[in-house]
Amino acid sequence: MKKYYVIGLLFVVLVFGLGSVFLSKTRQKEAIGPVVQAEAEELDREINVDIETGMTFSIVCDEAGIDYALMSEILTAAQDVYDLSSVRAGKQIKFYFDKDTNQFKKLIYPIDTEEELFVTVSEEDGSLLAERKVIDYEVRIKTVQGTIDSSLYQSAVDQDIDIRAIIELADVFAWTVDFGMGIRVGDTYKFIYEERYRNGEYIMPGKIIAAKFVNDGDIIEGYYFDGGVDESGEDIEGYYHPTGESVQKIFLKNPVSFKYISSGFTTGRRYVEAFNVSTGHRAIDYAAAAGTPIRAVGDGTVTFAGWSTAGYGNLTSVRHNSVFSTNYAHQSKIAVSYGEKVKQGQIIGYVGSTGFSTGPHLHFEMVKNGTKINPLTVDIPSDKSIPEDKMQDFQAAIADWQRQLDPVK
Repeated sequence: MKKYYVIGLLFVVLVFGLGSVFLSKTRQKEAIGPVVQAEAEELDREINVDIETGMTFSIVCDEAGIDYALMSEILTAAQDVYDLSSVRAGKQIKFYFDKDTNQFKKLIYPIDTEEELFVTVSEEDGSLLAERKVIDYEVRIKTVQGTIDSSLYQSAVDQDIDIRAIIELADVFAWTVDFGMGIRVGDTYKFIYEERYRNGEYIMPGKIIAAKFVNDGDIIEGYYFDGGVDESGEDIEGYYHPTGESVQKIFLKNPVSFKYISSGFTTGRRYVEAFNVSTGHRAIDYAAAAGTPIRAVGDGTVTFAGWSTAGYGNLTSVRHNSVFSTNYAHQSKIAVSYGEKVKQGQIIGYVGSTGFSTGPHLHFEMVKNGTKINPLTVDIPSDKSIPEDKMQDFQAAIADWQRQLDPVK
């Protein structure tokens, strides 16, 4: 599945100041039946090592009591499946040993939220076997709804909704709702999503299944649908309006999480006192803290990444297709290079105040057919829709979800 990661881009304004979200930790055992499971618990000794910043796999193994020779064997056995030398801080590796002989039996490392790496000792010849396994969550369906009094985030907190589910909701509608500037008091939402459990304990939210958002009177709906592939081999998987049009737009609403728009799009000239000049401003200036990540608003190719002598300072330009390109100016640091392919939502740089600038902000330009246009008013169409031969399946798949979402109270 193509996961449209917006990385909470448009939602940071809503969750600013939120502390780290701590994921529940549960003992992760293989589903091998109650009798065998009980025997395993009697035989195995378990050691869990939390990976901290700066820790290598060698250090992790040392803390678990595994010598260098066995550590090297584990690395070698796993290298074609997953490179354990790249373990990440914040995760936990579980080691299992025979309770009586203290011999290593198994290692489990969470690759991501969907898969785990298992390295086990073969009962036949004692060799080490490595494989990736899909995490088998127990999935429960939950429906929540609310009215926004101050912010979407606060509405979720007031109802004790997992904030990660709200972020997923924002991701679904990131192309059609401006979560930075477009939310209104009285807006309502209702959505249906998965909750993931392991061993009866809640772990995290899963995917959004169906959602409806009423934004300033406009009703926006999105339904998850996996229709396989179309005739050209493209995935028909994602979120779609009831009409079959993709909820995903070609471009994100905003390229950065911002405090406010410090300067709007103008076709006339404006006087900049700090530089004692008059200049046009066919762009949007997003005031944001220095170092705030800047994201590409759409897929494309980097056509410029460097210092601009035209007053832009550190500038990145991205060509999205034969019609559209975008420019990101005054960056403190550029994170991509010329010719690089970038994905929608990918970090391409960081807010700064280089070049012709009086304070930290992103100067953002959108260019259509060689002419700079106002990013806030341009109507960008969806880039895909459900094929006609799949529409009947789609409508049947979402019918029940539509009934459950109607009405939004």
